[in-house]
Amino acid sequence: MTILLTLSYLRFNVESKTPWLNRIKEIDELHLNTTLKNESGSRSLDKLISSGIHHSNLKKLLRCPALPPISNDLIHLVIIPAAKEDEEILRPGIISLIEQEISCKQILVTLAIEERAPATTKKAAEKLQKEFKNMFLDFLVVIHPSNLPGEARVKGANASYAATHCTQYFQDNNIDLSNVIVSCFDADTVVDKKYFSALTYAFMTTPDREHASYQPIPVYHNNIWTVPAFSRVMETGSSFFQLIESTNPEKLVTFSSHSMSFKALHDIGYWPKDMISDDSAIFWKAYIFYEGKYQVIPIYATLSMDATMAEDWKTTIKNIYKQRRRWAYGVENFPILIRGFLRSPNISVYNKIRHGFKMLEDHVSWATWGFLLTTMSWFPALIAGQQYNNSVLYYNEPHITRTIFQLSSISLFISILLSIAMLPEPKGDHKWAKKLGHIFEWLAIPFVLVGLSALPALDAQTRLMFGKYMEFWVTDKTRK
Repeated sequence: MTILLTLSYLRFNVESKTPWLNRIKEIDELHLNTTLKNESGSRSLDKLISSGIHHSNLKKLLRCPALPPISNDLIHLVIIPAAKEDEEILRPGIISLIEQEISCKQILVTLAIEERAPATTKKAAEKLQKEFKNMFLDFLVVIHPSNLPGEARVKGANASYAATHCTQYFQDNNIDLSNVIVSCFDADTVVDKKYFSALTYAFMTTPDREHASYQPIPVYHNNIWTVPAFSRVMETGSSFFQLIESTNPEKLVTFSSHSMSFKALHDIGYWPKDMISDDSAIFWKAYIFYEGKYQVIPIYATLSMDATMAEDWKTTIKNIYKQRRRWAYGVENFPILIRGFLRSPNISVYNKIRHGFKMLEDHVSWATWGFLLTTMSWFPALIAGQQYNNSVLYYNEPHITRTIFQLSSISLFISILLSIAMLPEPKGDHKWAKKLGHIFEWLAIPFVLVGLSALPALDAQTRLMFGKYMEFWVTDKTRK
């Protein structure tokens, strides 16, 4: 995992400097001239790597039966579901859409507000719509009625309802659904200024672009330096996990905020309306609908959300636990996926086994790793008794554990270096003191692994096993 994390970070660091708009322009020019240009001049290693990847993508496009649509014809639909967030949470994300490299007139913003949302949320939506409507292609506010038939109180139901309104909007304005890329963001999501240009490039360079989702790297930097230490380590670890996953696109599954072709979303019937883990469920729904001809393309661009924080550290721990339990409830996808595989004869047995096994292994590991890594080394001495004390293993154990400790220390050291490299600069005075303190915060790993990762995962899986189904719990958003 450490090796994959390091490789993924290096790739991310290279691509973060890529001039996406220039690359998009070169793709548009293929409609006029299919001769590839060789970039000249001395360049650094990272630029050579990035240029090589781009050149390979252009060659791949030229082998396709048809070139991608012109970039100016593409529309970005951004759906932002909100249940109880106020203007303070919603506004930064809207402003980040305005600051994109691409034209704001290619972005359609849709705030999907729950009918049961407090008045402050509805007023904030109306205020933002009035203030920013003329800056985008359009700015819609859609109120999702409560208690519709076949729906649970989950985010997917709200987002799907908004998507049906957007379908009607596109049809009324004669916009081809194949030219629409939809992104479903959490209410606190702030996107990097290069996000939509990187997304446009990824969409255009994917030959089967309609049968793909596009997964960025989620980070939790909006309030990262104001949250308690254990929360900072927890959220950094979540970003690391997604970086590791991006190194294996063949097994990559959508997580949190992501993007996809709106035509594909429309064809499969939008997001699930009765599942908590809709962000991964939408991938499996598309994968089964298209009989295995669906993939996830990693995007080396970030979108930032709020790290979990409450008014005090005790409530923060409680909220992190609930949030991780909700994430871990994604194991509900497993029985649904297996049933879908049984009804899908055109998906190869190999793909069924590798995807099914990975999902099961990921969730079982999630619920057990923390306990095993923290306690397993004590078991032989505590349980085996005198027989163990007289064994060869007993005398070799110090050498074995020392080697394991040295290797794990290297991994921890690399994780600390990468976390400092990825985190934004702290605000205010004593910046280096805060970074130095962050190094020692990683000593909280045992507590984080067991109490805030493995335990909520075990809780979620046990609830599902006994049929105690959960509802979608909206994480409280608090900023200082």
